[in-house]
Amino acid sequence: MAESIEEGSLVFVADGEDGVGAVRRLLPEENAVIVYIENSGDFLIPAIGVRAVHAGKVMLDLDHLSRPVLEAIGRARKSEYPH
Repeated sequence: MAESIEEGSLVFVADGEDGVGAVRRLLPEENAVIVYIENSGDFLIPAIGVRAVHAGKVMLDLDHLSRPVLEAIGRARKSEYPH
């Protein structure tokens, strides 16, 4: 990765889309990060689940995330779209 992940970085699934959360904590000893996903809470994301880091943004790799994380991402923006 060209940049390092920092606590507080916004988390996205694709460029040009709204963020789904933010990095809460770095876990270098586990090669992972804790990410808060909106409307769902904190999740452990292994390094393989991060596709890219640039401009202070963390881009996730959906192909390498667990089902609970994917479900949380699906709920991330629901409160903004009540219908």
